Amino acid sequence: MSVHKLSQALLLTLLLFFGSAAAHEIRPAVATMTLEPGVRYELAIVVNVEAVIAGIGAEHRDTDQSPNARQYNQLRALPPETLRAEFDKSARRYLDGIVIEFDGARAQPAITAVEIPPIGDLALSRQTTVRIGGATPAGMKVLTFSYAAAFGSCVLRVREGERLDAVWLKDGQRSAPYVPGRGFDQRTLKDVVLDYTVLGFTHIVPKGLDHILFVLGLFLLSLRMAPLLIQVTAFTVAHTLTLGLSVYGVVSLSPAIVEPLIAASIAYVAIENVVTPTLNPWRALVVFGFGLLHGMGFAGVLMEIGLPHGQFVPALVSFNVGVELGQLTVILLAFLAVGMWGRNKPWYRPRVVIPASSVIAAVGLFWTVQRVLAG
Repeated sequence: MSVHKLSQALLLTLLLFFGSAAAHEIRPAVATMTLEPGVRYELAIVVNVEAVIAGIGAEHRDTDQSPNARQYNQLRALPPETLRAEFDKSARRYLDGIVIEFDGARAQPAITAVEIPPIGDLALSRQTTVRIGGATPAGMKVLTFSYAAAFGSCVLRVREGERLDAVWLKDGQRSAPYVPGRGFDQRTLKDVVLDYTVLGFTHIVPKGLDHILFVLGLFLLSLRMAPLLIQVTAFTVAHTLTLGLSVYGVVSLSPAIVEPLIAASIAYVAIENVVTPTLNPWRALVVFGFGLLHGMGFAGVLMEIGLPHGQFVPALVSFNVGVELGQLTVILLAFLAVGMWGRNKPWYRPRVVIPASSVIAAVGLFWTVQRVLAG
C-alpha cells in the first residue's frame, strides 16, 4: 500500500472511530436532587434506561461492545409506553442500585414518574428522566449518595434553594457528605481539578464529534505549524471567553440557535478547505467567531452537569484545560495519521484534504439541517 493510501486509511479510521464513539457512547447519568431539609427531596435522573434494562454498564465504552447490544438496539426502537413497561420490570433492581442516606440511615425512595422521549435517531442514546423522591428526616445533618457501578458513572447535583453543588461519581463511588447550607464539605481542590479536567477532555475525546470535526477542518488545510497555531489559539481564546461568560450568566443564547450554527461552522471550514488551496489571512478572525459559538456549546454541557459551589473557578479552569488537552490530542492523532506523511507532498491536497474535507462538510451540512428542523 502506498504512503498516501495509508494516510487516507488512517484518517478514515480516525473519523470512523470518533463517529462510532459519539453515536453509541454510554453517557453518565445526571441526577439532580432538589433538597428541602426536614421536608422532602426529589431526584430527577436523566439516564439511558435502555442500557439499564439491557444490563450495559461502565465496563463497555459504547453499547456495541456489549454482548447485550442486540437487546439494547431492540429497546431503542420501542415507543415510550412499551419501553415504560419494560423498565417497570427492572425498576426494583434500579432502585436498589441508588443509595440515598440521611445521617447514615438509608432512605426508601419511590419512583414518582418516568418521562420517556419519543423514538428519535436510533443511532443516538435516548435520555429518559426517572423521578424518585420521599420525605427528608427532620433535623437531618448529612446526606450521602451512591449510584451502582453496574449502571455506569453519575453526576450528582444537589439543589438547595439558590445553591447548586455538583460531584462526579465513578465506579459506584459514594459521595462525600453533603451538609445542608455548606455543600460537599470534604471535597478537595485536587479532586475538583482532576474530575473537571477529565470531564473537559472526554467532552472532546471521544464524545465531542462536532468539535473534533471542526478541529480537523482547521488542521487539514495547512500542515505548517505557525498558521495552525494561530487558528487554534484564536479558537481557544474565543471559546474560553464565551465559556466563562456563559457560565457566569453574562451572555446567553438558546441551544436551538447555537447548535445549528456550530454545525454550520464545521461545514464552512471544510468547504473553504475544498475551494481554496491557500490559508487566507482573515481565516483566523472567522475561526475566532466560530470559537465564540463553540464556547457556548461547552457552557451548555458544563451548566447541565453543574459546578461545585465552593470551588467554582478551579472547576471552570480545569474543564477548559481538559478541553484544550482533548483538542491537542485530536491534532496529534491527525498529524500521526496524515501530517507526518503528507508534509510537502503533491498528493496531500487531492488525496487527503479534499476527500476528508468533503466528508466533514457533508456531515456539517446534514447536522445543520437536522438541528434547524429539530429546533
